[in-house]
Amino acid sequence: MDLQGQLKNLFPDHTPEKSSEIDDKKDTLWIQDEPMICKYEKRKGKPITIIEGYSGADTDFKKLAKELKTTLSVGGSFKNNQIIIQGDYRDKIMEILKDKGFKVKRVGG
Repeated sequence: MDLQGQLKNLFPDHTPEKSSEIDDKKDTLWIQDEPMICKYEKRKGKPITIIEGYSGADTDFKKLAKELKTTLSVGGSFKNNQIIIQGDYRDKIMEILKDKGFKVKRVGG
């Protein structure tokens, strides 16, 4: 007996809802009009990349930070409405953000 049959035996009155539509809105991020700024700095002698200028919700920006860090396999953090990535990854980050539909502006050297 498969899992559906076992569940039907346990809960005979339950009828499962059929959802033919996939909810893609959970994975979408807010796309803004103003470009995000991707800049390079050195702090304590170490290079970092800073992304700022996101006008959506903080939770979406945190999701974006986590996705960038896992994609690039680097460390980083989210502070003061900025994503701070360890290392100089401006080109890769700009490419990832453009693929997602964001407008990105490169600032600095």
